[in-house]
Amino acid sequence: MRRFRLFLLMVPLWLWSCGGENTSSYVKSPGQEKSTKTKVLETGAAVMQDKTPLKKLNMYLDGFHFYNGNIKGQMEAHHYCTKINEDLTQCVMYDGNGETAKIMGVEYIVSEKLFRTLPMAERELWHSHAYEVKSGELIAPGIPDVAEHELMEQIVSTYGKVIHTWHTDQDLELPMGIPQIMMGFTKDGQLDPKLLADRDARFKVKATEKQQQRADIPMPKPVPGANAWEQGKVKQLQVTSEPDVSAHAH
Repeated sequence: MRRFRLFLLMVPLWLWSCGGENTSSYVKSPGQEKSTKTKVLETGAAVMQDKTPLKKLNMYLDGFHFYNGNIKGQMEAHHYCTKINEDLTQCVMYDGNGETAKIMGVEYIVSEKLFRTLPMAERELWHSHAYEVKSGELIAPGIPDVAEHELMEQIVSTYGKVIHTWHTDQDLELPMGIPQIMMGFTKDGQLDPKLLADRDARFKVKATEKQQQRADIPMPKPVPGANAWEQGKVKQLQVTSEPDVSAHAH
């Protein structure tokens, strides 16, 4: 309770801090520079248009994913999230945290309670966050350690469903190909240490120290169905000429 009260006192500092603008986009897209007219229109829109959903993206997480079925296809993802309620969070993911960052996909995060309500076939599209939290791979840049600890206590038992729409590790100009289902790491030795070291250097953190700070957070056992790739059950998106229109009929 004492730590929670301290956390509440830290909220103004949390909102003020950002911990960003230290990761450039890997993508250099073709196209002409913005014209003066475009810049004027953007300025006007910024002032006059309401963007309530965007204002709710008030939580920043940085972590790593890999292509479901290809653990060597790894990348960093910058998550900007909205907590819909205590059991559901939605995130827009970027390949960087600067002005030129490209949207690379989305992640939906649910509590263990909601995850247990999903049918087994659906669970196989989701991954657990327990190892990401406990290992220090997942961080919340720019907020005090005490606030990050409170946040990680909430995230450790959650599950994520990630779809990347732009494969920024490969398509360095435009979004190409089929969106892909991504997964999260579950054990030591899976994530490329160079990716982790580079991230830690940019944010001036150490995953090993984060791991020690979170040692008191209980490690939940994954609910059956999650991390299905570990049992060889890999599901991935593909294009077909005969779509199953009945799957999402209205």
